[in-house]
Amino acid sequence: MSIASVERASNSNSRLTAAGLTATTILWLTAGLSMLQPLATDVYLSTLPGIATYFSASVASVQSTLWTFIAAFGVWQLVAGPLSDRLGRYPVVITGAFAYCAASVLAMLASSLEVLIVARVLQAVGACTCLVGVRGLVRDLYSPVEGARMLANAATLMSLAPLIAPLIGAALYVRYGWRSSFALLSAVSLVLACVAVSRLKETNVRRNPHAMQWAPMLRTYAEIARAPAFRAYTLAAAATYACLFTFLSGSSFVLTNVLGESPTVFALTFATMVSGYLIGTLICRRLLKLYGIQRTVCVGATLQATAGVTMAALALTGVHAPLAIAAPIFFIGMSHGLIQPPTQSGAVAAFPHAAGAAAALLGFTMMVVATGIGIWIGASYNATVYPLTLTMCACGLASAAIAFTLVRKDGGIAAHD
Repeated sequence: MSIASVERASNSNSRLTAAGLTATTILWLTAGLSMLQPLATDVYLSTLPGIATYFSASVASVQSTLWTFIAAFGVWQLVAGPLSDRLGRYPVVITGAFAYCAASVLAMLASSLEVLIVARVLQAVGACTCLVGVRGLVRDLYSPVEGARMLANAATLMSLAPLIAPLIGAALYVRYGWRSSFALLSAVSLVLACVAVSRLKETNVRRNPHAMQWAPMLRTYAEIARAPAFRAYTLAAAATYACLFTFLSGSSFVLTNVLGESPTVFALTFATMVSGYLIGTLICRRLLKLYGIQRTVCVGATLQATAGVTMAALALTGVHAPLAIAAPIFFIGMSHGLIQPPTQSGAVAAFPHAAGAAAALLGFTMMVVATGIGIWIGASYNATVYPLTLTMCACGLASAAIAFTLVRKDGGIAAHD
């Protein structure tokens, strides 16, 4: 280990000690609070066809419960980021966790699709507030490379939840109906909120009193957006998330309505993707140590493009079977685990004094792209596998193109403390 690495590790340990926190506490709270977003989609995905039947709604209408969540999540980040820079990470995270819990209860009790959509929007606000807060928290305490490793470690733990969540959601749906998924989300978020209240400490020691004023806030966002490294890593993160969100949006209808499989088979296919993601985060930690952030992103993007092309080729040659989706999606999940931690860390690396705002603009961009994907998947649904598989292929190719141009050219970052 170099002298610089030792100094950065010492600085991180000093910040942890000063904040009254341990690395273990940060790891588990980051993983737990970050999982609120994927849980909000993963647990109830297998129930989407059932919700459509219950409310006598179209596929596109029911999918709006998914893409409106993502749209609200993206927009609210522009508020949550400056809020965490102004008020601190602790109050933002705690408020977000309890808001998520309340919204989950409202979704569970929804009497119409419109009420469910409103509850999903409020649920997105809570999940977004938590995620932005913990991303800023990690930037407060760690250097960029150390932060990427922490996020990769947290992603490994976080992936255990969506690995089993679809199976639990499918089992609850079969036995108790679609509302049971939101009951589970209410309970999980309440537990996380209570743990965060008792264990989390404030880490933002350089709060910006002007962060919520429009003019300074817009100047901060403009400064962040002008940074070439931020654009490179943000577009890379958006492309890989678009690939994943295509699967989230359309796979339940393709597997159950088009291929005639049960909710359990869908859940197992989803678990295959999450298994790949888990393995990808484990490999990511090793690659970051060996090759750094830029080359790790390029490795992941190459794998994603290859898997996307394979999925599209199988569909175009007439191989329409669950395995033709499950096998490539395993590697797409793995590539997502390789790309997301370094791009999230790389995007905010140059902004230690505005980590919340940088994380917010990163997330906003990702969610805007995902919202467009969600609308497209709903509108293009034609009871075939082609919209799903061809869109995933396109996103994978875009991921590789961004990695080997923008990330390679502009992705160099200094080891900011």
